[in-house]
Amino acid sequence: MTQATAAAAGPLAHAAAGRPARKKSTYPYYFLLLPALIYFIFFILPTLTSFYYSFTRWDLFTAEWIGLDNYRTFFQEQALLTGLKNTLIYAVITSGLKVVLGLGLAMLLTSKIIAKGYLRSVIFFPVLVSSIGIGLTFTILMNPERGLINSTLGTIGIGGPGWLTDPNLALYSVAIVDIWKGVGLATVIFIAGLVSIPGEYYEAAALDGANKWQTFRNIMLPLSRPAMASVITLSFIGGLRSFDLIWAMTKGGPGFASDVLASVIYKQYQAGFYGLSTAGNVVLFLLVTIIMVPLTRWLNRAQEA
Repeated sequence: MTQATAAAAGPLAHAAAGRPARKKSTYPYYFLLLPALIYFIFFILPTLTSFYYSFTRWDLFTAEWIGLDNYRTFFQEQALLTGLKNTLIYAVITSGLKVVLGLGLAMLLTSKIIAKGYLRSVIFFPVLVSSIGIGLTFTILMNPERGLINSTLGTIGIGGPGWLTDPNLALYSVAIVDIWKGVGLATVIFIAGLVSIPGEYYEAAALDGANKWQTFRNIMLPLSRPAMASVITLSFIGGLRSFDLIWAMTKGGPGFASDVLASVIYKQYQAGFYGLSTAGNVVLFLLVTIIMVPLTRWLNRAQEA
């Protein structure tokens, strides 16, 4: 630096050095106060309250501390354990098939086919319909004697099963309806992931002589991982927390064959066992957390790899 430059910069540098450091403004954080208060009132506080009441025998007016008795009863009741097992089976089946079918439909609906926009609307439409409405409709369609499904099978000489009355089929029948209802959302998410892949990748693959399977395995599948992670996360959480469709179609029956954890909790609440049902809610909350936290981390690592 020349003497003239140093002389010119000297006063400015001296002024900057003598100026007090600007304090970081807290003003932007004020906008977080209202959301934080709402989150505390409607999520943190009810969660902590639920944890407390799960250790009590309570009604609407009194609460008696009983320690871990509710949890002991929960894991000793056969119906509750059946509901826990069915919850895991239901979540795995529905989320797995939504991923597979959603990806397949997304590939079809991003290819060069006729009426592509219309078909996308048709596939997504069940997502917009109430689960209760769909459940009541399929209860009629799956009626073993007068339902349209068995009547159609009967015209071709096939005796239809008791979709919702057979203990071995009831849970899987509801899962099929859940998949039909929810696959549209998975398809839309996968479509968004597929159309975001730059066309240069496909052009390079075509120049290298890659066939359709190689293009899918090496381009479409790896680059759609963010969409796949979203579908797996949403579908699995929805499967673990499923209640309305199962309740509308079977109410957990026949017997306890299609009971999931949420329906068992609701039945306990209806029977007046409020402490036991609260303990079941805590178990469901912990189950979702224990499964989804490591699964989400694994999906994020696989996505970054």
